[in-house]
Amino acid sequence: MSFTKIDHYEREYADHHHDSALSVTEGVADQPIVNPHFVRKKRRSLSTEEYVKGILAGDITTLSQAITLIESCNPAHYAQAQEIIERCLPHAGRSVRIGITGVPGAGKSTFIEAIGNTVTSLRHKLAVLAIDPSSERSGGSILGDKTRMESISANPDVFIRPSPSAGSLGGVARKTRETIVLCEAAGFDVIFIETVGVGQSETAVHSMVDLFMLLQISGAGDELQGIKRGIMEMADLMVITKADGENVRKAELARTQFQGALRLFPVPESQWRPRVYTCSSVSGAGLEEVWKGVEEFLDHTQANGFFRHNRNRQNKYWMYETIDQTLRNSFYRDPRIEGEIAALEGQVLGDKLSSFVAAKRLLDLYFGGKPE
Repeated sequence: MSFTKIDHYEREYADHHHDSALSVTEGVADQPIVNPHFVRKKRRSLSTEEYVKGILAGDITTLSQAITLIESCNPAHYAQAQEIIERCLPHAGRSVRIGITGVPGAGKSTFIEAIGNTVTSLRHKLAVLAIDPSSERSGGSILGDKTRMESISANPDVFIRPSPSAGSLGGVARKTRETIVLCEAAGFDVIFIETVGVGQSETAVHSMVDLFMLLQISGAGDELQGIKRGIMEMADLMVITKADGENVRKAELARTQFQGALRLFPVPESQWRPRVYTCSSVSGAGLEEVWKGVEEFLDHTQANGFFRHNRNRQNKYWMYETIDQTLRNSFYRDPRIEGEIAALEGQVLGDKLSSFVAAKRLLDLYFGGKPE
């Protein structure tokens, strides 16, 4: 038995039954998904002057494009970004920089959204720079902070910019610091920097903010003991989140315990004793007290001169950090090094050469010396 396509039977039936309502008419051919006449217009590149003018005017689109230049790995983009930053630098520095971190599940994004509404209600302009963790396998990031912060993402006084960590905390920290300069030049006087979570990123963020805020949850128990000396010593304010409903009593208990633990630490250089607050990002309870604590900290550090001292120290730190990073990138991108490093690595792995001798040969080659 031979099998024939169904359209063969349809045509045969239609030939013998012309008056039938079941006759099949030829359809229209499938149309292309993309308009064949569509031509993608290449976006015109802005000049440095146009970037600076747009940023100083508070144009969010221009600001976003300038930040994209900062994050780009293209050397030409990097050169233009540095020129933009230099032009914007005299207009920066007049903001409050606040780092916000916390254990996973502490509700960092929800807290930022809630207190962001409080900040903008006081006629401040808020920029939220969120460092989003990248996948170690795919290298991708969700960058979902705008989705989480729905109520403030449409606020004209709020700018939210998530950035992928891309596996390089040092690199993203430098780019975040440069982004702060542009946001300040654009007129944002409060900058929130949300970190990846408890880990190495906190140290980098701590070196670029005026106030470091740690979010905690009640009932975490002994799991916190391992991070107390590292993270808690950096905190200027601690906030116990999710203090609502049946969790209010637990949050107050946690507040008492943390406040007692903080008293055991030596007084920081700022001479400010860190305080612990409770709040609910859902009901809004305690948010005004948290922001009042921020203002009291700023008043205290500005009065005793620590605020300016800390800014100067950070500027010095980032100067040397940038030198180290630039030298590192230049070293590994040098064609002479790229041609030799694989061979020397093979000798090290084959126990034919020590790691130190191999490193010295590469450094001598890079700095113009003669390898041994």
